Amino acid sequence: MYVVISVLFFLSAGLFAFPHFGYAPTVYLLSRLKQPRGSGFAHPRATLIVSAYNEADVIGEKIENALALDYPAGLLDVVVISDASDDSTDDIVRKYADRNVKLCRQEERLGKSAGLSRFCPEALGDILVFTDANSMFQKDAITHLVCHFDDPAIGYTVGRQLYDDTNQGASAESENVYWNIELKLKEWESRLSSVVGADGAIYALRKELFEPLAPEDINDFLIPLKVVAKGFRGVFDPAAICYEDTAPDFRGEFRRKYRIVNRSLRAVLKVPQAFNPFRVGWFSFQLISHKVLRWFSPLFMLIMLLTSGYLAASECITNGSPSIFGLIFALQICGYLAAALYLLPPLRSVRVVYIAYYFFLINCAAAVGIGLLLSGRTIGVWKPQR
Repeated sequence: MYVVISVLFFLSAGLFAFPHFGYAPTVYLLSRLKQPRGSGFAHPRATLIVSAYNEADVIGEKIENALALDYPAGLLDVVVISDASDDSTDDIVRKYADRNVKLCRQEERLGKSAGLSRFCPEALGDILVFTDANSMFQKDAITHLVCHFDDPAIGYTVGRQLYDDTNQGASAESENVYWNIELKLKEWESRLSSVVGADGAIYALRKELFEPLAPEDINDFLIPLKVVAKGFRGVFDPAAICYEDTAPDFRGEFRRKYRIVNRSLRAVLKVPQAFNPFRVGWFSFQLISHKVLRWFSPLFMLIMLLTSGYLAASECITNGSPSIFGLIFALQICGYLAAALYLLPPLRSVRVVYIAYYFFLINCAAAVGIGLLLSGRTIGVWKPQR
């Protein structure tokens, strides 16, 4: 029994540690073996597609932001897909009809993916640029995003979303710590193979590669998987920048994370070819290490806690003194206690406390997302967390 428990511990510890601590240096070193690629000079006709549901507070600003973008006149049109908004969103969009802004309304609320499936085939641009109503682009964002498409091997491009919170709370700062690491991973993945997944706030796709989506599909993850499986690449351009607010609190971040995990797991199950290294090269390693293993971290954490506790107790009973397993078990308990201290309001501003709580929270969210998947529940529509 001791040997079996030891194997379980080391296996779960390895599967937990690699995506969190080993993957970043590994993908960085591997990316150094590749020559950096040029950015390109393409200026294709593009359609900026804004997905919106009850965005009256920001849709006017978003359209003004889109119309002020530095892109050749006549080569960019704007489409706002309203998911049965019942506030004044649609009325605001209609005011811009004479400025090459088109409103496409779903009369029944079916979700973002359903709206994209319905209206993307009607877009006039050769390149589809996807964004959200609260994501504000820098003036040259689309120029940087689409310039890569003069390379026929490029299927999608991903921009750099930055968080723009003037009064950052614990949730915003914790997300920024996580997101800054993610941006570096995107850069290295792009150089090695293809960036894993896109970002619904700012990414572009060849129109001919767009395929209809089921309502529960997560478009900015499933579409890139399918594109890579077809033999195309996806690149990250850090110069294509947009700004967006983080979720206002940890509860909003929790809901966002479990939806992402639930829908992303459904996506990888739909494109098993993305796990085949003979078909997609290094991308399969990136997908498993960066995404799949991280989503299953709650399972590895639970196994580590239980097995290290068992091994520590066994060593103590046998040898009469604590072992390395006792230290490992104690460190895990300290981590959970640090996260629990966030429940005490006076300690919520302590950096180590709210980062520990955020790490615990996103792993709980991943567990919920997996649980919903196993129960057969689908997530098609939701309210934006802002």
